[in-house]
Amino acid sequence: MTTTESESLDVYKQLQIVVNDDGSLTRFLRDPLTLATSDPNLPISVLTRDLTINQSNNTWVRLFLLRKALDYHPSNKFPLIVFFHGGGFIYFSAASTRFHDFCSKMATDIEAVVASVEYRLAPEHRLPAAYDDAVEALHWIKTSPDDWLRDFVDYSNCYVMGDSAGGTIAYHAGLRVAEEVNDLKPMKIKGLILRQPFFGGTQRTESEVRLEKNPVVPMCWCDLFWELALPVGANCDHEYSNPTAADQPEKMEKIREMGWKVMVSGNGGDPLVDRGIEMARLMEEKGVNVVIDFEEEGSHGVEFADDSVASKLIGVLKQFISSSED
Repeated sequence: MTTTESESLDVYKQLQIVVNDDGSLTRFLRDPLTLATSDPNLPISVLTRDLTINQSNNTWVRLFLLRKALDYHPSNKFPLIVFFHGGGFIYFSAASTRFHDFCSKMATDIEAVVASVEYRLAPEHRLPAAYDDAVEALHWIKTSPDDWLRDFVDYSNCYVMGDSAGGTIAYHAGLRVAEEVNDLKPMKIKGLILRQPFFGGTQRTESEVRLEKNPVVPMCWCDLFWELALPVGANCDHEYSNPTAADQPEKMEKIREMGWKVMVSGNGGDPLVDRGIEMARLMEEKGVNVVIDFEEEGSHGVEFADDSVASKLIGVLKQFISSSED
């Protein structure tokens, strides 16, 4: 066995996955899940419910609503944050406890309705499946008869947000709906929030080289995520991965034309940080109103392991949303 083959097998072992003969994955990683709870009589501050988007694709959305909103006047409506979870396109769920708890905290601290989307995972469903699901979710939300959305969401004040691979999904969904111009009415997107977005390229950035063996998200993991997520035979300079590829930079001008604000957030201890900085600068060159939130310290996904970081990040998100309402 060559060193390369040995290293490759070790990466699969680290990620606790096995590729089956049909190309699907067996995932052995233990991922704690949290059930939705919508009983207003329970002593909880945030109610949650799951709603089907596309039964054939098994996509759905988990809504997070402040319990106290039920006691508010019907005219008192809240911003909507449509959230896409991370996981390298191959892992996790909107029901994963780490994302459930974070979305619940966002709903509480920002006082917003949060819609966390369950999208299809790779390699069973390679890109652009997740991007397709994201756009479908936005269109579903705008027309849903659900009473929580109907009664409590201010559709003129909506935000598309994602973490890690979810940030990449949010970005591509944003590009698509920006091109559609008025197709999302009555939903009006005010901003994109890209938290530690997962972008790639065949040329390593400085942070990817420096943090190649980062224990949280080493680059060998990132390489495998892209190998499993991209169309078969594509490399990381594909437009689904690299925001500088093809006509992607020109599409950013649509975001400027829509008047959206874009927040790009990252941490210095994350090998992906330079990709986020590069994309933020490119957007600025295209005239997009970009808010940059980069911390010198902190690893990838640090907010899911440190409550103080989560609180600080959500405080920045609250300020971003508040300033976008003007």
